[in-house]
Amino acid sequence: MAPTIAAVIPAYNLGPYIGRAVESALRQTRALDEILVVDDGSTDETPQILASFGGRIRVIRQDNAGASAARNAGILAAKSDWIAFLDGDDAWLPEAISLLGGIVERHLELVWATGNFFRCDCDAGHRQWEDITSSRMDAIRKHLGGGEVFGSYFVAHNLFAAGCTDTMILRRDAIVEAGMFLPGQKRINDMDLWFRVAYRHPAIGFVAQPLAVYHLDIPNSTIKAHCDPQIIAEFLRRHFELADQSGKAEDFRPCAAKMLGSWLTMLLDLRQGREVRDLLREFGGLYSRYFVATNRIKSYFPRLGQWYERIKGR
Repeated sequence: MAPTIAAVIPAYNLGPYIGRAVESALRQTRALDEILVVDDGSTDETPQILASFGGRIRVIRQDNAGASAARNAGILAAKSDWIAFLDGDDAWLPEAISLLGGIVERHLELVWATGNFFRCDCDAGHRQWEDITSSRMDAIRKHLGGGEVFGSYFVAHNLFAAGCTDTMILRRDAIVEAGMFLPGQKRINDMDLWFRVAYRHPAIGFVAQPLAVYHLDIPNSTIKAHCDPQIIAEFLRRHFELADQSGKAEDFRPCAAKMLGSWLTMLLDLRQGREVRDLLREFGGLYSRYFVATNRIKSYFPRLGQWYERIKGR
């Protein structure tokens, strides 16, 4: 029998966007068995928009508790074997569920799969581009050798093939086994769960074709609202411990360096030099002495650092 698949969509004050997300779930070429939208205490027009879909979706309402708690509520309410996640301000492409469901049907050993996606900066004239560049996709295809399964999520992550929340499908029991989403975590709560799943079930399916559109121009989005460097510091401390307990410390280490590198770049752009130095002081062992030295210099002279990155990029 084909696996049953539920969509779980969290929504908090997403009136301008939630209709687009729900419509994309309803228009899948492979129909979903359930579409659960968790209204996380919205105070705008989100409830009215969700009501307009009638019985085609199931709406769960709760007091505002954050995206992790909203997703957990959807997971626990779902009756399907598999959960596909979609953020309420993004959208699936029509074949997303068909492609993801096809992989897990062909590879019964898998408990999850992911794929490529588009990023869209709609404020910049609806400019849209694939998340995975052509050179990175070449490296991915070379590694897969014509297949569609990574033996390790850690390898997929380091090859930029880890997808995003909108492209993830997981067995419901694997999510529960891993402890579900961590309530109260302000950012990278999705990656937090993916690594906990990977410690137990490292193999993951991959779809090279874009599956979703990830919108970058959402006001007050999680990424824009939560830039506290302690978020990544606490994440890394906890996962170094979990990875060590699972015998995956060496697998996790390059993933940690890649994630922290992104945060360091963001903090340098925000001119939070002291925070950059604090992170390098604690986690600098992930990098070469040259990397640590140059980023320390950038932390003191951010404009010089930005000029250096532009020159290096050329």
